[in-house]
Amino acid sequence: MPARPVRAFAAALLAALLGALLPATVARAGTVQGGRLDWGIKSSFQSYVTGPAAKGGFQLKSGAATVGGSLFRFHSAAGSYDPDSGAFEASYAGGVTFQGHQKSDGVYELEMSVSRPTVRIGGGKGTLYADVSSKAKDTGAVTSRSQVPFATLGLGGVDMKGGGSPIVLSNVPATLTEEGAQAFAGYYAAGAQLDPVSLSADVKTAPAAEPSPTVSATAATPQAQGAFVEAAVDWGVRRTFREYVTGSVEQGKWILAEGARDGGALFRFPQGKGSYDGAKGTLDAAFAGTVQFTGAHLDLKLGKVSVKVENGRGVLSADVTAGGQATKNAVALVEFDAKGMKTEGGLATLTEATALLTEGGSQAFNSMYKPGTEMDPVSLAIALDAGAKLPALPDLGSTAPPASASPAPTLSQGTAGESSNAGLYAALAVALLALAGGATFLAVRTRRTTTTAADAGSTAAAAGGAADDAASADGGGAAGEGGADAGGQAADAPR
Repeated sequence: MPARPVRAFAAALLAALLGALLPATVARAGTVQGGRLDWGIKSSFQSYVTGPAAKGGFQLKSGAATVGGSLFRFHSAAGSYDPDSGAFEASYAGGVTFQGHQKSDGVYELEMSVSRPTVRIGGGKGTLYADVSSKAKDTGAVTSRSQVPFATLGLGGVDMKGGGSPIVLSNVPATLTEEGAQAFAGYYAAGAQLDPVSLSADVKTAPAAEPSPTVSATAATPQAQGAFVEAAVDWGVRRTFREYVTGSVEQGKWILAEGARDGGALFRFPQGKGSYDGAKGTLDAAFAGTVQFTGAHLDLKLGKVSVKVENGRGVLSADVTAGGQATKNAVALVEFDAKGMKTEGGLATLTEATALLTEGGSQAFNSMYKPGTEMDPVSLAIALDAGAKLPALPDLGSTAPPASASPAPTLSQGTAGESSNAGLYAALAVALLALAGGATFLAVRTRRTTTTAADAGSTAAAAGGAADDAASADGGGAAGEGGADAGGQAADAPR
């Protein structure tokens, strides 16, 4: 076979191989669905609020959690990402309210809420937006603003283009903007350094269109009087208790079983069965699931959770097993305000109702907390017909922002759901060598020459080296979680 036809044959094979492989690696714009953002806002502000001057604290809402010493975790990222331009936008659920300087009438002079942080990146610039409500230091007037451009993000040359899923940004410096300073009620001036931001976001490309599900005629048929289709109760027990269990003293954990689910800042007890009367505002339901807290000095298991609501008041009870002792059945753990229960369509809900520890609850926790102590809020969801869906649990995504001591911002981009570039490049390298080797073999065979064993060995070595180089080129960068802004707490503490 002449050399020219051989080269043409090799080129045709290579083109076919490229056509088969390359489309699998083309980055496509996708939807951000799931992920978390860890941010302390400003840890020195936290220290001031909770310190001896303000004598205050903070409350989490909408599924936000704490992580580490001074970070708040926001959840359920939603937005978009374009790998061609690197444009990224993700909004995270959850919020935190700071309160301090309580007066004799119970009113707080210092009160500020930050919720729904949204990160937008484009053209090499990044901004963090947030819903902010704050009380002015001098007048006490409350101002609420939606999606304030709160902080500029120092991306430090991070290239957002060409990423897969998940996207992880870590240790990104954040600087207070002019609008952010106003929303911060003047506690800090524009340009003040805030805590660094770390986030993760799962990116999903659009799936193929699927036919709409057909709902049977019986799906929306009213149920028997008082009955419901499905129900769940969400309760995190108590944030500081969870932190104590996993902290340096107990070094423990919790174990969920029998259907209970972990929502990051709360536990969901599902499969509710019982009765609900919307007109009377009554509920009597039992739920599945157990949670067991274990540590160096504790072993506490809660199971067979039940909820009763009547006359605007609710009680959450559970079977309690502590320290290997006999189980105490149906212990009333907390009482909560149920006047906010409402029904929309086929779904009845009660969202984050304030819950106070009972006498029996105090005993269940070995008197660690006194009766009347505020525990985590209680949320209820009751599906009254088959068409209603319970609220989703917080979606923390597939990857947490990894821990690192690196002071610089870092970007780590996964390839979940995409073909690996390393694998592609290695395959192409081997394919090129194989085709080149095949073409040479055919051409040389036409000339009736022979290939030596040494030549074959060098070809194999080259293929292996190309694969190794391709694999190393796909290595991920180091990533780190935002640390605390511990220094200078007294200097920039609000007065």
